[in-house]
Amino acid sequence: MSARRRSRQRPGLAHERELAREGRRRVAGLDEAGRGAWAGPVVAAAVILDLAKTSILREVHDSKQLTPRQREDLYPLILESSLAHGIGLAGASEIDAAGIVPATRLAMRRALDALSPPPDALIVDALRLPDVDLPQRAFNFADSISLSVAAASILAKVARDRMMVGLDTVYAGYGFGRHKGYGTRGHWQALEELGACSAHRATFKPVAIMLGALAR
Repeated sequence: MSARRRSRQRPGLAHERELAREGRRRVAGLDEAGRGAWAGPVVAAAVILDLAKTSILREVHDSKQLTPRQREDLYPLILESSLAHGIGLAGASEIDAAGIVPATRLAMRRALDALSPPPDALIVDALRLPDVDLPQRAFNFADSISLSVAAASILAKVARDRMMVGLDTVYAGYGFGRHKGYGTRGHWQALEELGACSAHRATFKPVAIMLGALAR
């Protein structure tokens, strides 16, 4: 699916309704934010939508297609329309110890564990969760196809952005509030000037290169 087609497509409820017809009425959509960042946690969200209340979510889309203001405006509407929602994260040290994919699965499992009531089926963006004994539908671009996953993508992105703004006050000078830990020219320049901090992922190549340069 091309980026242009994804930007036009609105996520729907076809998968959720199909699972409901199979008796799986509490379907959790899962997505993450921050997998590719140089610093900060990877954050996952899980959302079980109340299918009777989704009419107020007409503007919900893959979070990458929305502005920060739009995501913030949609955040409370998603909470209002959900039977349950949960946020989970894996920090930089866990990412360095386990690797980004296992850490992402860990964050997703933590988000699932926060759901009450619990789900009886999952729709996941890209990653399958092998240690979760529930029916799962995992496919690429799920945040452009499933409304539950799109809603989760917004919750994860907003939650992570807020965390990075908080880290900006703890680790001054890196600009975490602006670039949210992603690789930018300004972030690289801050690494050159200040070195890495404990919020950085030491195993990610740009940070590892900088740490190696500082060690020499």
